[in-house]
Amino acid sequence: MDSRITEIAYGVKIIYEDNHIIVAIKPAGVLSQSDGSNAPDMLTILKGYIKEKYQKPGEVFLGLVHRLDRPVSGVMVFARTSKAASRLSEQIRSRKVDKIYRCVVTGVLEGEGRLENYISKDESSNTVTVSDFEKPGFKASYLDYRAVSSKDGMTLAEVRLGTGRSHQIRAQMAHSGHPIIGDQKYGKKDNRTKDIALEAYKLSFEHPVKREFITFEAPVPGTFPWSLFA
Repeated sequence: MDSRITEIAYGVKIIYEDNHIIVAIKPAGVLSQSDGSNAPDMLTILKGYIKEKYQKPGEVFLGLVHRLDRPVSGVMVFARTSKAASRLSEQIRSRKVDKIYRCVVTGVLEGEGRLENYISKDESSNTVTVSDFEKPGFKASYLDYRAVSSKDGMTLAEVRLGTGRSHQIRAQMAHSGHPIIGDQKYGKKDNRTKDIALEAYKLSFEHPVKREFITFEAPVPGTFPWSLFA
């Protein structure tokens, strides 16, 4: 087992690896998998790392079992065998994988609460619309949040998704009047940061072979606005 943090291409950090899985931190701006462009993606980067480190001939197998939006950073697990991919995918389908996000939002949030709305996605513009009322084509969506700390008119919060809609955290927080700092799509441009302050920072699941429940957590970024809450 190797649990040392190793930084490889494009700022990707590997925080755990064994013969069955690799757990890595995806930087903001890096795709989860290739979209056909020349933009860097996690799957290609990690396959290259495995091929070089272990001198693997031919095509390297690496299973993508979940995704993060391109602007979002965070912890991701990848499967190194088809058996691990199948078992991890089943855990995700049966909602046994626990993922917690953190974000810095505009305004002061206090305590904890739940946001319940309806969301519809426009594929052509890659944006979602949030409604407080049920409408045709809109899907029920909810998330739970907990305010951690407030400073300078901003709040650090933890978020746990109840439903996994596209852009859900970004859109629902903005709809509630607390857009995420740096979110140009649902909030506004902030010259103090080039990245959206949203990170899937904690990931817990059952190891697909060892059958033990394990948790991985990304360190708090040292950049603005995260640095306000260090």
